[in-house]
Amino acid sequence: MTLSRTQTTAGILLILGAVLVNIPYVMLISSFDYPDILRAPAAEILSRFASGGPRLIWYWLAFAWAGLPILLGILLLPRALDSTALDERGRQFGKLALFFGATGAVAQMIGLLRWAFVVPGLALAYTDPQAASTTRDAVVAVFQAVHSFGGVLLGEHIGQTFTILWMVILSVSLLRTRGFPRWLPIAGFVASAFYLDAQGELIATVIPGWPAWEAAGLVGSLLWLGWIIALGILLLRARRAAR
Repeated sequence: MTLSRTQTTAGILLILGAVLVNIPYVMLISSFDYPDILRAPAAEILSRFASGGPRLIWYWLAFAWAGLPILLGILLLPRALDSTALDERGRQFGKLALFFGATGAVAQMIGLLRWAFVVPGLALAYTDPQAASTTRDAVVAVFQAVHSFGGVLLGEHIGQTFTILWMVILSVSLLRTRGFPRWLPIAGFVASAFYLDAQGELIATVIPGWPAWEAAGLVGSLLWLGWIIALGILLLRARRAAR
């Protein structure tokens, strides 16, 4: 694949992924009160999930896999930026960013997929009319463990932290490149700061009273998606300018 085609493909994938992610996200907001439902009691989450039926499972499946174009775009970025790096250190930053970006994307996808392949069985077991109280207590305990590991630890902490590191390191690399406006890496640093602040809410789940801004996660994720779209558009422009 030529450099110009790599830039085009990476740009399209980043824009496509950022747009696709919002479709199931909006559906989950309207049908499952996402993301507020994540901090609700386990009994409420399981009951509402069971009442959502197969449609809710498809929403979660789509939400997880909608991030695949972003992952593919991240994998292509080092090659797409290769000709614009001012020096070898800039290229090294780009390759380092690739590790964090790809790992973060995979971690978030795995965390989301628990809703499609693990939670449905737990929700059915909890809402079974014939289930004993001890069975429901056991289901709640299992769900809380899965929710904390797959959601808080893997998806939100590791996934988001590695995504933040990807954005910061890539922004440092972009500061050393030609063909990209300086506002892009600066915007990346700003978006990273908001996204990082969302980690306070995760810490508050294990340390009650820890200061946290509840809107940080939403604001950070929206800024991140907006930054990805801007990066994708600039990659497409860089390709046209190279003609």
